Amino acid sequence: MLETERLVLRPWTESDAEVLYKYAKHPAVGPVAGWPAHTSVENSREIIRDVLSAPETYAVILKRTGEPVGSVGLIFCGKSNISMGKDEGEIGYWIGVPYWGQGLIPEAVRELMRYGFEELRLEKIWCGYFDGNDKSRRVQEKCGFRYHHTAENVSCSMLDDTRTEHITCITKEQWMEEVNLK
Repeated sequence: MLETERLVLRPWTESDAEVLYKYAKHPAVGPVAGWPAHTSVENSREIIRDVLSAPETYAVILKRTGEPVGSVGLIFCGKSNISMGKDEGEIGYWIGVPYWGQGLIPEAVRELMRYGFEELRLEKIWCGYFDGNDKSRRVQEKCGFRYHHTAENVSCSMLDDTRTEHITCITKEQWMEEVNLK
């Protein structure tokens, strides 16, 4: 479990399925990130079991309500479409529409970056966003990620299409400079 001023990041549980469905069924959330909108509480429960139960994947919980409102996680070499080394990871995230624009996901991502660099001893963290996903791009900019490259025709198998993905990253050294400047 990780904690910030406004958030707790904890593993997903099957009992979160109903609230997960409430936010993940919205068509503006999943498809822009490369996954289909959830279709039922049971579909959300399956996603918790099959996807969100992965190591280093967390429900983003609002401290003031105790409710999961999004997700943030780290994946490592072999699980990502980005070619990376063994001491590198990739962050992914999303948040429910009612919570857009409140700085919650940048707060969660910054804590996951701290955890990745300080506790998991990562040397570089990657992130990406699909063309047109300006909200995700802004999260990465706010968190200090720097443009690395653009990948064309990236397979989005869950939606049966291909997209352009912009890849960003931050090294441990760059992150330490950013943290020390604040």
